[in-house]
Amino acid sequence: MPIYLSMQRVRFSSPDAYEKFKVLFADTRRHLMQLPGFLHLTWWEHPDDPTWYNECSFWTSRGALYDWHKDTYHKYCKTWAANGAIMEDIITNFELVGTRLLRVCPVCNHTQDKKYDLAQEQAVLREQCPQCGFHFPVLEETPSSFAVFKDVVMDNDGTKKLEPEETKK
Repeated sequence: MPIYLSMQRVRFSSPDAYEKFKVLFADTRRHLMQLPGFLHLTWWEHPDDPTWYNECSFWTSRGALYDWHKDTYHKYCKTWAANGAIMEDIITNFELVGTRLLRVCPVCNHTQDKKYDLAQEQAVLREQCPQCGFHFPVLEETPSSFAVFKDVVMDNDGTKKLEPEETKK
């Protein structure tokens, strides 16, 4: 399954604009989790520039990302941002070529280096160390919407299970 990724680098017009943005953004997860093609969203402050923010989102297709752009909530938030809240928004979109997971267990030093399906990332990240059973830390969804995740639901044969909204397309 192809995965589509979107990255944004944002500067707000003022600290107050960013504080207002956080209120709007906190509700984003409720809207994203209802979209069949949504997989992942993270938002963070750049460690060397506190006025520079980064967002990364993963989607099951380019069309899934466009579904988010057509969402009423997203449209209103974008209009709000464009009316003075942001100074700059640099958007980069690309298709995934591959994913790898490199882990070294802090208990037994077992090293894993494996390819994995990004559509099942949350399940893969929850896997314990196969040698000693160590549970690696996993970031859970946050109320601020700065971290929102879900895996694609798969049929028994390994194909993507269509959600009700996707069967209408």
